[in-house]
Formats: sequence, C-alpha cells, structure tokens
Amino acid sequence: MAGFTGYRCSICGQEFGPDDAQYTCPRDGGNLDVILDYSRIRRGISPGDLRRSPDTSIWRYLPLLPVQDPGHYRTPLRAVGWTPLFDVQPIAGRLRLEKLWLKDDGRNPTASFKDRASAVTVARAQEIGAEVIVTASTGNAGAALAGMAGAAKMPAVILAPKTAPPAKIAQILIFGARVVLVEGTYDDAFDLTIQAAEQFGWYCRNTGFNPFTAEGKKTAAFEICEQLSIASGEKSSAKERWLTPDAVFVSVGDGNIISGLHKGFKDLLELGWIDRIPRLYGIQSEGSAAIYNAFKAGSEDIQPVSANTLADSISVDLPRDGLRALRAATETGGAYVAVPDSAILGAIAELGRDTAVFAEPAGAAAYAGLLTAVEKNLLTEGDRVVVLNTGNGLKDVARAMDAAGEPLVIEPTLEALQSALNAELK
Repeated sequence: MAGFTGYRCSICGQEFGPDDAQYTCPRDGGNLDVILDYSRIRRGISPGDLRRSPDTSIWRYLPLLPVQDPGHYRTPLRAVGWTPLFDVQPIAGRLRLEKLWLKDDGRNPTASFKDRASAVTVARAQEIGAEVIVTASTGNAGAALAGMAGAAKMPAVILAPKTAPPAKIAQILIFGARVVLVEGTYDDAFDLTIQAAEQFGWYCRNTGFNPFTAEGKKTAAFEICEQLSIASGEKSSAKERWLTPDAVFVSVGDGNIISGLHKGFKDLLELGWIDRIPRLYGIQSEGSAAIYNAFKAGSEDIQPVSANTLADSISVDLPRDGLRALRAATETGGAYVAVPDSAILGAIAELGRDTAVFAEPAGAAAYAGLLTAVEKNLLTEGDRVVVLNTGNGLKDVARAMDAAGEPLVIEPTLEALQSALNAELK
C-alpha cells in the first residue's frame, strides 16, 4: 500500500488514523480525504518505473493506492482502467483549441467510470473482512459494484430508484447482485443504504460517503498524465515528469468523480511528477445543478434541488461530495457550467458522428459543457483540453434514440430505397 496513514476531514481539517474513522468525519460529517505517505512513495517508485509496467489497468498504480493487491487475476476486477485517450483534432480546430482529447471510460468492464471506484472499494472490503458490500445507485455504480464484487466472489446489495434505466438494472441482475428498487429518488436510496449498512453490518460503497471511492476515481488523472506523456514521445527515465492538459471537463452529479480527479492531480503534484494541476470544469444539467448554483453565487453553501434531468447518472438532489467537487473547480481556476438536456442530447449525436464514441447522457454532458464554455469564452485559444466520457450509450438506449432519431422504414424495393435516400438528402 502507498503508506496509507489515515484520513483528513475536508471541512474541519481534523486528521484521523486508519482505524479511527471509516466513512465520514466523526465530528462534522465531512467527506474524508485519504492521507498517503508521499515520501515513502517517492522512495519506492518513479514515473519511469510505471512506464515499464506491463499492467494495463488501474492496478499499475498500486504503489499510489491505499489498498493491497486484490488478486483475482484474469477477471474484470483486473481489467478496470487504462481506457483510451482519443485525439480528436478536427474538433479541436473547429473550437480553436490547440489540442482536444476524449477519454472514453465507457470501455471499462461494466461500461462506466464507476468501475474504478468499485474495484478499489471491493479491495478495501476484502482487507477489512466485510461479508456483504452495499451501495445506492442510479445504475452505473450499482452495475460496477455488482461486476467487481462478482469477480471477487463477494455478495453485493444494490438499492436503486425505480426509474433507473432498465439496461443498467439488467446488468446488475446479470452480475448476480441482489437488487432492490426504491419508490423514490436516488437520494432516498442513498439514505436507506446508510441505514441498512449500519443495521446489518454491511460495508457501504456509497459514492462520496466512502473515502475509497475517490481513491479509485483518481486513477483517471494518473492515466491522463501518463498517456499524454506517452503520446508526446518522451523517453522514459527515473526523473521523468508527466504532462498535463490545460483543462479537464467532466460531468458532475454527486461530485465524487471531479473530486477524485482533483485528488489524483494533487497526488502527482505532491510527488513532483507533474508541474501543475489542470483547470477542472464541472458540468451539470440545468435540471440538477446544486453545485453550479453555489459556484455561480460564489458560495460554498450547497443547497439541495429537486433534480429533473434525462441524464440519470448525474441526477442528484443533494450532492454527497459537493464541497470537494466545488473546490476542485475553484482551487484550480476552473468553473462550473450548466447545460440544458437538449444540449446533452445534441452532444450524444455529435460525439457519435465526430468521434465514433457512443456516450450515455451523463458522459455527453461533459462535451456539451465544453461547447458552452467555448461559447462563453471560458477557455483561451490554444488550450489543450481533455473531455471525459463517463459511460457507454448502451446504458440508456431510449435516450440514444431521442438523440439519433428514428430510422427509415421502407418497402424492400430498390425504388423505395432510392426515394427514401433522395428525400433524406433534400
């Protein structure tokens, strides 16, 4: 392990030993940051060492993670991460950016970014001898936990709102987890999960609530920097430093992904492996914009909203990692941007046409946010930008059809085909 020494509260700053806290700050309920022994990491590993690693998953970064090797080789648990970073230069030119990359986390084993958090929390659950692991989810986190727990032969219970997309629920069921649909919102399921974990002694993976979720999600920051360095053609050396983009765009619901990215970049800066932290831009749907509202007001007082958006993965009344998510933007010189659902649907179609990446609504929201940021002059000409797609479009086919439109239906004759094609070209 990376010298896991304890936790620090994101609100009061109080530090706790590894055995003095488990989920949130015992004093004020604040989210906990995992504390690592950076001196120990520097002595044991270098960027050059990692460059030579044959492991193409998040576990190549095991020296920087607060868990032990989970084992279970040649299972989906060992295949999480090291997702592609696509160079989409034609779009960059159109937006007057120097470079634009799209990191596609829809390529993970269960087709979403949430595999990163679930893999690390399953590893932690194994270490502490947990018998059952539980989470609340709108679908992706549940599918990710079900898949990773299944690979580790660990029982999992998933609580999801009844409105969760059927494809995501089907995934969870196929992976063998116990699924309970809640007549209510994600927030209702979240609160019930915490109560159940306390009552039944289950280990709770809930996003943000469990500090190890951010530790899994920070691995995307590691990959971005290492992959950019590899793409640059720099030679590997023990003293090598990795490259960073100028800005990273990511969709935000509970806030744990952007706070995890922030933690990852801070880890690398503390280690001396990068020279700076990129500006982080959090994108929310206008129908679920609690953190955006606080950012716009210049406040850290995040008030709950009544979420109503087609992007179910970022549909949250009260972000459970809101403060750290807000600071991820403010402390890096980034911003929050809110986009309408119509822009998210448009982004799904545009990403498909221009990059051949099929994004679910929450993933496409990040690209919609980039387009809005360019319109509002939030970026400078020549910026080097990474957009993060957090999930595959097959997770929500109904919304994909809304974005793409209906196919043509014709009689099986050449004349009918010609007529239909001619009509489409007009």
